[in-house]
Amino acid sequence: MGRTLFCFNRNLSLQILRFSSTTAKQTPAVYCLELVRKHDYENFLCTLFLSYETRAVAFAIRAFNVEVAQVRDQVNDYKIGEMRLKFWIDALNNIYKGSSPQNPIMLELHEILQKYSLSKHYFKRLIDIRSEKLCDYSFNDMTAIERYAEYSNSSIYYLLLEAHGVTNINADHAASHMGKAHGIINLIRSVRYNAAKRINMLPQDILMKYGVSTEAVLQGQSSKELQNVIYDVASYAKLHLDTVISLKSNLGKETSLIFLPIICLQKYLEELRRVDFNIFDAKLYRKDNLLPLYLFWKSWRF
Repeated sequence: MGRTLFCFNRNLSLQILRFSSTTAKQTPAVYCLELVRKHDYENFLCTLFLSYETRAVAFAIRAFNVEVAQVRDQVNDYKIGEMRLKFWIDALNNIYKGSSPQNPIMLELHEILQKYSLSKHYFKRLIDIRSEKLCDYSFNDMTAIERYAEYSNSSIYYLLLEAHGVTNINADHAASHMGKAHGIINLIRSVRYNAAKRINMLPQDILMKYGVSTEAVLQGQSSKELQNVIYDVASYAKLHLDTVISLKSNLGKETSLIFLPIICLQKYLEELRRVDFNIFDAKLYRKDNLLPLYLFWKSWRF
């Protein structure tokens, strides 16, 4: 076990070092990698398992998503948020016209677009859905949440499939369901963080079903009723995740690895079940230092 862990850690280090510059200057590729490592650690780890040829593309796609996803948290005035998202729309339009702005992520994407055919449509969806939610954080029902997840998460998986040159209806369906599962679980995980900022994104119809007020969520009040709400929302994610697992069995090994985050999502749902869907339980927020090894072990049979 000790030798396996040593070899795995050494392998991870070598993969990261391949992106690193030998000089003090940080390249756009390294900038993208570091941004994802800092703000999207689980997907950072999963991306390391992709082939060397497509890894840099995946980091650039995920770095772009990190930047546009952070806009809402970085501003208090939605007008400033609109201007920041407008910057990313303009930058996106420019690189698809062939010009490259002086931004490390867009420089990297500009370089990547010379070799890979990635749809501008999916990048734009990542921006558009964040623009829609700059002012209105609420969701009336799961249909609205699934639409948000499709735009904000499935778009990433569609782009990853394009980077791998995959045109397969099963793969597209898997990407759609994977994004929805990922988006729903991200929403569940953000409940405590959002409550501290007086934001509630849980679906209103399910809250009403169990008689849970928005204020109870914002005050971080754990209750059996709120646990039932979380259970219902998590059940939607589980259904999407099960569909992805059934679909990926028809895909090749390399394509399947695009969906490696399944392991992280399954792990979180199991931890959520163990705390009886109490979203405020401290056990859910502990850092798992063994996650890299866990992913390595699970990836062999993925």
